[in-house]
Amino acid sequence: MTASVVAAIAMLTMSAFAADVTITGDAKCAKCALHETDKCQNVIEADKDGKTVKYYVVDNAVAKKFHKTVCQDTKKVTATGSVEEKDGKMMLTATKIEEAK
Repeated sequence: MTASVVAAIAMLTMSAFAADVTITGDAKCAKCALHETDKCQNVIEADKDGKTVKYYVVDNAVAKKFHKTVCQDTKKVTATGSVEEKDGKMMLTATKIEEAK
């Protein structure tokens, strides 16, 4: 194996086991509060390096369970999960979302 193949395999292995990130910010509904989508979706607006970043929460069981909390109201939350950029948006696949204390 060449060094580049070994490096590529190592990077793939590391990304498969990447640690979850924790985001704290204001959870809102992309449809009802932000008027950005045609259907309800959780969005967490968080401060990162002095700028507001919107994390669109991927629709899964965790997101569905929490959405009723923020559909018509903004809540300060802490969310844990994995983040990836897709089509210019930061997408959070949440494993846990709870109101910040």
